Amino acid sequence: MSNLLAHENSPYLVQHANNPVDWYPWGETALARARDENKPIFLSIGYAACHWCHVMAHESFEDPAIATIMNQYFINIKVDREERPDLDSIYMSATMALTGSGGWPMSVFLTPDLLPFYAGTYFPPAPRYNMPSFRDLLTGVASAWANRRDELFRVGGQVTEHIQRASLAGGQTSKPLTHHLLDNAADFLHKSYDWGFGGWGSAPKFPQPMTIEFLLNRVKASVLESNQETRQNYLNAVTHALRAMARGGMYDVIGGGFARYSVDNHWKTPHFEKMLPDVGQLALAYLHGYLVTREEHFRRVCEETLTFIQRELTDPAGGFYSSLDADSEGEEGKFYVWQYNQIQELLGPDFEFFKTAYGLTVNGNWEGKIILQRAMDDATLSARFKTSVEDVVTRLSTCHALLLKARSQRIRPGTDDKVLVAWNSLALVAFAEAGRYLNRQDFLDTAIRNAHFLLDNLYQGGRLLRSWRAGRARHNAYLEDYAGLVLALLALYQSDPNPYWYQQALRLADEMVAHYSDPAGGFFDTRDDHEKLLLRPKDVQDNATPSGNALAANALLQLSAYGDRPEWRKLAEDMLAPMLETAIQYPTAFAKWLFAADFALGPVKEVAILGEQSQTLVQALWSEYRPRVVSAISAYPPADSSPALLQHRPLKDGLPTAYVCQDFVCKQPVNHARELVAQLISYG
Repeated sequence: MSNLLAHENSPYLVQHANNPVDWYPWGETALARARDENKPIFLSIGYAACHWCHVMAHESFEDPAIATIMNQYFINIKVDREERPDLDSIYMSATMALTGSGGWPMSVFLTPDLLPFYAGTYFPPAPRYNMPSFRDLLTGVASAWANRRDELFRVGGQVTEHIQRASLAGGQTSKPLTHHLLDNAADFLHKSYDWGFGGWGSAPKFPQPMTIEFLLNRVKASVLESNQETRQNYLNAVTHALRAMARGGMYDVIGGGFARYSVDNHWKTPHFEKMLPDVGQLALAYLHGYLVTREEHFRRVCEETLTFIQRELTDPAGGFYSSLDADSEGEEGKFYVWQYNQIQELLGPDFEFFKTAYGLTVNGNWEGKIILQRAMDDATLSARFKTSVEDVVTRLSTCHALLLKARSQRIRPGTDDKVLVAWNSLALVAFAEAGRYLNRQDFLDTAIRNAHFLLDNLYQGGRLLRSWRAGRARHNAYLEDYAGLVLALLALYQSDPNPYWYQQALRLADEMVAHYSDPAGGFFDTRDDHEKLLLRPKDVQDNATPSGNALAANALLQLSAYGDRPEWRKLAEDMLAPMLETAIQYPTAFAKWLFAADFALGPVKEVAILGEQSQTLVQALWSEYRPRVVSAISAYPPADSSPALLQHRPLKDGLPTAYVCQDFVCKQPVNHARELVAQLISYG
C-alpha cells in the first residue's frame, strides 16, 4: 500500500501526503480494507492550523519505524475535522467518554465496524507527562487486538451505547419564554464575569463573541428601558471585555484580526493561529459594541479585522480561507513577535511615543521577545504627550503601518486555503452589516462577491456542499452550512436589497427543513442521504462556532418574520422550549440559543421601505443597532420575488414610504425619517 492523501482537497490531509504512513482519507476504500483484513482502525483527526497536530506529525508520523508499526497492524485514516464535523463530533464524544477530556490531534482506535475502544489526543514519541509513548501505545493496542479482542469489542460497544444515549437525550422540562428568564441568564453572566482580566473563565482565555452579542441584545431590550442600572451592568461587562481583548496580544494590533485564544489570563500571549470563524464573529461583536457605545476604538477594531480578512484570508474569486497557522519557520508565533531593536530601527523618531504606548522593554515580555499589547490607552497617552486623542490615533496608525510593511517581508505562516460554507457565512454577516452600518461600500462589495462565490461554486446538483479548494467543491453540507448561509443571505439582503438574496435564503431553508429535520424535534447535523455512520449526530451546544440547531432556530425565526413561511416561527419556538433551562444554567455554552430566544420574545419590528430615492429612510433605519428588526427595501412596485412583507403596500402621497409592523400589524405609513425613528422607538 501507499499514502493516499496527495490528491485530497484538504490542506491538512495534503500536509501528511509524504508521511511513510499508509494514510487513507475516510471512505469506503479504507473501511472495506479494515473489514476484509479484520484490522483495527487508527483514526487521526486534526486541522491545518493545529500546533500539536504538527508536532505529533513531525515526531511520530514522519518516523519510519513508527510508520512501520502503524502500517503493519492498523488501517490508518486521517480526517480534517473542519471538512468532516460529523466524524469529529462522534469521535470527540467517544474520546470524552473514554478519557474525560478531548482536543486535537484526536487519536482514536476503532474496530472495523467503527466502534471506538481507545482514544486520546497528542501522544509523545517517548513516555512523558504520565503519557505512554505513541510507539508503546501502538504495540499495546496491537497486542490487545491479537489477544484480548473480545474485551475491546465490549468496551467499544459500551462507549457507543453511551454516546448514542447522550445524542438522544432531549432538553430538560420546557419553560415559558419570558424577559425575566433571559435576564436571569444575563445576570449570571454579569455575576460570573472576570472583572480583573476580562471575559469569562480562566486561562486559557477564549473570546466569547456570542455571549457578548446576547448581552448587547439585553441592553437593547425594551423591557429593560425602565431599569437603567441593569442595562448598564450588562453594558459594563461588554465594554470591559471588548477593551480587554483589543489591547493587543490576542488581538493583532499591527495587522488586525484575533488569535484563537490567550494562554494566559491577561489576553497577552496568544495561541497564534488565526481562524476565520473567530475573526468573523469578533468583528461583528465589535461592530455592535461600537453601535451601542459609539466608542471609536471598537469601530477601528472591527474595520481592521475585516481588512485583515480581505488582505490575508480572501481567495481571488471571493471565498474566505479557513485559517493561518500558529507556526512559521518551525516556531510558534515567530511571524508576529518583535525584538526591541527591530521596532526602534523601524520607527525612528516615533519610537519613544510607541514605546510608551506599549510599555516596551529591552528584555521583552515573552521569551525575550515582544508581543505587542497596549500599556497606556489613547486618553492617557494624549495627556502624557500633551496632544489630542486624534493625534495619538494617527501617530499609532502610522507606526502600525510601518511595522506591518516590515512584517510582510517575513516568511508567512501557512494558510489553510479551503473555503467552508459555515465559516464563510459567519464572516459574510460581519461584512454585510459593517457595509450597512458604517457606510463602507468596500465591505459590502466583499460580502456580495463572497455570496456569489458560495452560491456559484458550492451549490451543485440541487444541493449545498461543504468545502471548496482550488476549483473543486466536496463533501455534503451540514446543518450549520445551510442555516449559517441562510442567515448570511438575510443579512446581505438587508444591506443590498436584491430579492435574489432573499429567494436563495428561502430556497436553502426549504431544503434544510425537508432534509435535516428530526421528527422528534429540531434538526440532525447531517442530510437524510448522508453516509451511514455510528450515529446521526445532532449537536445543540455552541462551541467556538454556533451549533447548527441554534443557527437554524435563528434562521427560521428571521424568515418567518418576512411573511412567506409564518409556520416556521412555531417550529423554532418548539426547538427553543426544551433548550431554555439548560441555556439559562450554562449561558456561555448556549449563547446563540439565547440570542434566538431574545428574538423570539421580541418585540420584532418588520419594516418595509418602498419607493425610489428612499435613502433617507434607509439611513434612519440603520442609524443605530436594531437586533430585533427585519427589513425589506424595494423600488415601487416591488418585484414578485420580493418577500411578502413588501407586497400590497401602496406609497403614501406618491413619496418613498416606510411601514413599521409588529406581528404583521402595521402602524400608519410614513414618509419622513423622524417619523420612522419615532415608530421604531415607541411601537411595541
